[in-house]
Amino acid sequence: MEQHGRKKEHMSWSLRRFDQDFEGRNPEILNLEEDSMLSAPKMLYGTAWKKERTHELVVAAVRSGFRGIDTACQPKHYREDLVGTALEELQTKHNISRKDLFIQTKFTSLDGQDPNNIPYDKNAPLKEQVIQSVNKSLSNLKTDYIDSLILHSPMRSMSDTLTVWRTFEEFHGKRVVRQLGISNCYRLKELEAIYDAAKVKPAVVQNRFYPATQWDQDIRRFCIRNNISYQSFWTLTANPDILASTPIKSISTRLSISPEQAMYGWLSRIGVTPLNGTTNTNHMREDLDALEKASEITPEEISLINSFLQRSRTSVLLGPH
Repeated sequence: MEQHGRKKEHMSWSLRRFDQDFEGRNPEILNLEEDSMLSAPKMLYGTAWKKERTHELVVAAVRSGFRGIDTACQPKHYREDLVGTALEELQTKHNISRKDLFIQTKFTSLDGQDPNNIPYDKNAPLKEQVIQSVNKSLSNLKTDYIDSLILHSPMRSMSDTLTVWRTFEEFHGKRVVRQLGISNCYRLKELEAIYDAAKVKPAVVQNRFYPATQWDQDIRRFCIRNNISYQSFWTLTANPDILASTPIKSISTRLSISPEQAMYGWLSRIGVTPLNGTTNTNHMREDLDALEKASEITPEEISLINSFLQRSRTSVLLGPH
């Protein structure tokens, strides 16, 4: 999870469309924008590591204004079942319908599962593991469809990755899943290979946003070219230098917001959809408010942040400027 004061942030993503960058987009590309006409949350609430507090925190997040929730069929780090009970309470007690929420979950391979708590038959063929995992997610979430289904990380081989993807595509074809994506994909050539092979193109890439990968600048450029949403996790925790930078502090002071809010606003301006796993209800509201202030961050301030990063021998500026 990620908080103001802030520990780990949850892994997850949200759809964001960058109209300024997609004037020449390919109409043949299948993605959720045309395929399901879903809403596009600018920030998702992440549920990793919330354990027994998952239910109460999901309810609090939605009541604070979040409309996108990220989870996974991975009991090692997520209580997907408690996300489901939270969705049920939101419907029955707070009149917030499932159809008004964007729910994302993931298939996690055996490599990422607790060997003592695997949510599918570990001895089944890979395709059957995926089918069992998706069906378990539908049961846990108490829903008959999933807005976004993510491969938690590429498989050990491209052949296995495509076996998973083809199975995802079958669920997409049956309208059980509205869009597909991949997480923890840090090699551009691997992402390009998946994209080229896919019939239903990835609609989102969800990655750790941190200096070791130069903030995925090449991958994000690929995403912009191909109308793929880029979602960040570990966004605040991995970037203390950016949070403490003079440009972020200047934005914080000018707009009377926290440095964390200023960073979320900057990310929104450059076309990154951050995940947020705060457990503090005040911060939930504040961070959502920061997205409303993103338009007040000037091109000059974005350039100053980029200059700061260039002085650190890295530039991550993408998006409108």
